[in-house]
Amino acid sequence: MPRYLSTVSSSEKNAPADGPSPELMRRMGELIEEMTRAGVLLDTAGLTPSAQGVRFRQSGGRLTVTDGPFTEAKEVIGGYAIVQAKDKEQAVEWTRRFVEIHGDEFDITVELREIAEP
Repeated sequence: MPRYLSTVSSSEKNAPADGPSPELMRRMGELIEEMTRAGVLLDTAGLTPSAQGVRFRQSGGRLTVTDGPFTEAKEVIGGYAIVQAKDKEQAVEWTRRFVEIHGDEFDITVELREIAEP
Protein backbone atom coordinates (compact mmCIF):
# COMPACT_ATOMS: atom_id res chain seq x y z
CA MET A 1 0.00 0.00 0.00
CA PRO A 2 1.29 3.47 -0.80
CA ARG A 3 2.46 5.80 1.94
CA TYR A 4 1.71 9.52 2.01
CA LEU A 5 3.32 12.43 3.85
CA SER A 6 1.20 15.37 4.86
CA THR A 7 2.95 18.52 6.04
CA VAL A 8 1.08 21.14 8.03
CA SER A 9 2.16 24.73 7.39
CA SER A 10 1.04 27.84 9.22
CA SER A 11 2.20 31.29 10.19
CA GLU A 12 3.88 31.27 13.60
CA LYS A 13 2.96 34.95 13.94
CA ASN A 14 -0.78 34.27 13.64
CA ALA A 15 -0.96 31.11 15.75
CA PRO A 16 -2.78 31.28 19.09
CA ALA A 17 -0.29 32.37 21.77
CA ASP A 18 -1.35 29.55 24.10
CA GLY A 19 -1.20 26.91 21.37
CA PRO A 20 -4.10 24.67 20.40
CA SER A 21 -7.20 24.79 22.58
CA PRO A 22 -8.11 21.81 24.76
CA GLU A 23 -11.11 21.22 22.47
CA LEU A 24 -8.92 21.05 19.37
CA MET A 25 -6.53 18.68 21.15
CA ARG A 26 -9.50 16.46 22.11
CA ARG A 27 -10.77 16.34 18.52
CA MET A 28 -7.24 15.71 17.25
CA GLY A 29 -6.77 12.87 19.75
CA GLU A 30 -10.03 11.25 18.66
CA LEU A 31 -9.06 11.40 14.99
CA ILE A 32 -5.56 10.07 15.68
CA GLU A 33 -7.08 7.20 17.66
CA GLU A 34 -9.51 6.42 14.83
CA MET A 35 -6.72 6.50 12.24
CA THR A 36 -4.55 4.25 14.40
CA ARG A 37 -7.39 1.72 14.84
CA ALA A 38 -7.96 1.78 11.06
CA GLY A 39 -4.28 0.97 10.55
CA VAL A 40 -3.55 3.99 8.34
CA LEU A 41 -1.58 6.26 10.68
CA LEU A 42 2.12 5.34 10.74
CA ASP A 43 3.49 8.46 12.48
CA THR A 44 2.50 12.01 13.37
CA ALA A 45 3.96 14.85 15.42
CA GLY A 46 4.10 18.57 15.83
CA LEU A 47 7.41 20.37 15.43
CA THR A 48 9.13 22.87 17.70
CA PRO A 49 9.04 26.56 16.70
CA SER A 50 11.34 27.66 13.88
CA ALA A 51 13.37 29.66 16.40
CA GLN A 52 14.78 26.31 17.52
CA GLY A 53 15.55 25.12 13.98
CA VAL A 54 18.53 25.26 11.67
CA ARG A 55 18.25 25.75 7.90
CA PHE A 56 20.82 24.40 5.44
CA ARG A 57 21.05 25.77 1.90
CA GLN A 58 23.30 24.44 -0.85
CA SER A 59 23.60 26.77 -3.84
CA GLY A 60 26.35 27.10 -6.41
CA GLY A 61 28.50 24.64 -4.51
CA ARG A 62 28.33 26.76 -1.35
CA LEU A 63 26.69 25.63 1.90
CA THR A 64 24.98 28.19 4.11
CA VAL A 65 23.75 27.32 7.60
CA THR A 66 21.25 29.65 9.31
CA ASP A 67 19.85 29.40 12.83
CA GLY A 68 16.14 30.09 13.30
CA PRO A 69 13.88 31.87 13.53
CA PHE A 70 13.47 32.27 9.80
CA THR A 71 11.94 35.73 9.69
CA GLU A 72 11.64 35.80 5.90
CA ALA A 73 9.36 32.75 5.94
CA LYS A 74 5.65 33.54 5.78
CA GLU A 75 4.72 29.97 6.69
CA VAL A 76 6.66 27.21 8.40
CA ILE A 77 6.04 23.49 8.70
CA GLY A 78 4.53 22.94 12.12
CA GLY A 79 3.81 19.22 11.96
CA TYR A 80 3.49 16.15 9.80
CA ALA A 81 1.73 12.83 9.44
CA ILE A 82 2.63 9.69 7.53
CA VAL A 83 -0.31 7.53 6.48
CA GLN A 84 -0.52 4.27 4.61
CA ALA A 85 -3.66 4.16 2.51
CA LYS A 86 -5.08 1.85 -0.12
CA ASP A 87 -5.04 4.72 -2.63
CA LYS A 88 -4.74 8.48 -2.99
CA GLU A 89 -8.47 9.01 -2.52
CA GLN A 90 -8.38 7.38 0.92
CA ALA A 91 -5.34 9.47 1.92
CA VAL A 92 -7.13 12.61 0.73
CA GLU A 93 -10.21 11.76 2.82
CA TRP A 94 -8.20 11.28 6.03
CA THR A 95 -6.28 14.49 5.37
CA ARG A 96 -9.50 16.42 4.68
CA ARG A 97 -10.88 15.31 8.03
CA PHE A 98 -7.67 16.39 9.76
CA VAL A 99 -7.88 19.86 8.21
CA GLU A 100 -11.58 20.27 9.03
CA ILE A 101 -11.18 19.62 12.77
CA HIS A 102 -9.03 22.76 13.03
CA GLY A 103 -12.06 24.98 12.41
CA ASP A 104 -11.30 28.70 12.62
CA GLU A 105 -8.69 28.33 15.35
CA PHE A 106 -5.72 28.01 12.98
CA ASP A 107 -5.03 29.20 9.46
CA ILE A 108 -3.23 26.15 8.05
CA THR A 109 -2.18 24.69 4.75
CA VAL A 110 -1.68 20.94 4.47
CA GLU A 111 0.21 19.42 1.57
CA LEU A 112 -0.30 15.72 0.85
CA ARG A 113 2.27 13.86 -1.26
CA GLU A 114 2.89 10.22 -1.97
CA ILE A 115 6.22 8.91 -0.70
CA ALA A 116 8.32 7.64 -3.62
CA GLU A 117 9.16 3.99 -3.09
CA PRO A 118 12.42 2.56 -4.49
